[in-house]
Amino acid sequence: MEKMQTLEEFYRVKQLPVPADMDKQVGHFNVFDAKAFLGHHAAALPYNRKDYYKIALVSGRNRYSFADKIIEVEDHALMFANPMVPYQCESLGGPQAGRFCIFTDAFFRQFTSIRLLDMPIFKPGGQPVVHLPEAQVPAVLELFDKMLAEINSDYAYKYDLLRNYALELIHMGMKLQPIALSPAHSNASGRISTMFSDLLERQFPIESPAQQVNLRSALDFATQLSVHVNHLNKALKDALGKSTSELIADRLVQEAKALLRHTDWNISEIGYCLGFEEPAHFNNFFKRKTQQTPRSFRAA
Repeated sequence: MEKMQTLEEFYRVKQLPVPADMDKQVGHFNVFDAKAFLGHHAAALPYNRKDYYKIALVSGRNRYSFADKIIEVEDHALMFANPMVPYQCESLGGPQAGRFCIFTDAFFRQFTSIRLLDMPIFKPGGQPVVHLPEAQVPAVLELFDKMLAEINSDYAYKYDLLRNYALELIHMGMKLQPIALSPAHSNASGRISTMFSDLLERQFPIESPAQQVNLRSALDFATQLSVHVNHLNKALKDALGKSTSELIADRLVQEAKALLRHTDWNISEIGYCLGFEEPAHFNNFFKRKTQQTPRSFRAA
């Protein structure tokens, strides 16, 4: 797995000038017609995280690898990427087209209370690619065309408009995607589950065989959050429908699948990264959760 791609590297890879006014504190937004980067000479995207969010209209046959998911697009789709989850796109041949925009969290945070990672379409573990019916393609193209026109305008409030257009695409994607409902929960449970999820996700993705997760047990997380382990378990059960141990195990399995699929690290190295000192313990854990050994999963 390659290191995270920065905004500056994005512009260099695309052979574009790095914008002089790119301020990560204020935020950054840009929009592109994908045809400028498609064709026989287009470089394949590496499998890594990107230090920015991306919304793309994808038209054509493509395969997306997101952490432990492989999603194939046959016609039209909307793709939503965030800095927490590594991904890669491979063309499966045939004509390709599309539009995409990139932006930082600060671009939204400066002017709204919206937290992008709280939105279902951007949550790690969610569904980042949604099918776009043919009848809705013109509406999405119109939004991107408005962005392309606005980004080059002299209008003083153009970034307010661009933010609204991006939000419209986000809501369009969430309407197309079925959302699993969690059990009703109190505000306190919701706050604890959010803090737990943030703490869990900060440990991922694993980008080096020398990197190791530090928090692996319910007690580890309860200590970090300054709550009793029983209280943490109840809050997560109320908010997310699973125990602390189940949620930790699910995330370890998700990362294990990504590392087995997208790195050439040996299985003992992957187990070590995920906190298993003995390869046999990792093998038993993975087989119990997936009904496959790590080796058979990698070979499949």
